[in-house]
Amino acid sequence: MSVELSLTRLAGAESSERLLVVGPSLGTSVALLWRECALTLDEQFEVIGWDLPGHGSGAPATEPFTVEDIADELSARVVALGGGRRIEYAGVSLGGAVGFELATRADGPFEAVVCIGAAPRIGVPEMWRERAALVRRAGTPVMVEGSAQRWFAPGFVERAPRVAGAVLRTLADADQESYALACEALGRYEAGAAVRPCQVLVGEHDVVVSPATADRVLGGCGHLPPAEDPVMVAQVLVQVLEEMRCPTTTA
Repeated sequence: MSVELSLTRLAGAESSERLLVVGPSLGTSVALLWRECALTLDEQFEVIGWDLPGHGSGAPATEPFTVEDIADELSARVVALGGGRRIEYAGVSLGGAVGFELATRADGPFEAVVCIGAAPRIGVPEMWRERAALVRRAGTPVMVEGSAQRWFAPGFVERAPRVAGAVLRTLADADQESYALACEALGRYEAGAAVRPCQVLVGEHDVVVSPATADRVLGGCGHLPPAEDPVMVAQVLVQVLEEMRCPTTTA
């Protein structure tokens, strides 16, 4: 199996000191999810995002794919973009599952990984099969109402209707077969043990992934922290990536 990914520069330049690759949640566009956060990071990083097939700028999928396929394609693509710089990764939900996979690869290009709103397994296979079947029958708009409740912290839709509305429209506009195939990819996936530095961040109000599993809890956020509080997420990313770059040692 193989997968075609669309990559987009969100902030920074090739001359930036470090390259940060960011990944989306299922049903989202990486630009809408990450752009405001990326712009806060552009003094230190070139930030490049990737889109799932049939989401945002991504071409629809033509065959099944796996989380491992995404990690393979991403690893191959970013080597040339890195230009010898330090390459790091941060992804949300399905993008975080890709992060867990990247962290298992000792010979990959990513020197540190941050998984946001993600776990080594998200949900159970039957749940993902049922969701894929539902979307194939009824289309991606059927997911909007439930996602509005799962994705955001209480009150966020009312406080930031333009942000929430734009993210949810991306879900409604996603290619239904590509979305269904991504569901099936998540249903088949379970991460192995990390061999690269890896941190897990989960929103305080996340109902998809338990905050109890996190290395750090992001206060006031739900399942999509880069959209909900981009400045705070940028600050935390800088901190945790620096900690993984320069780990504390004890005598």
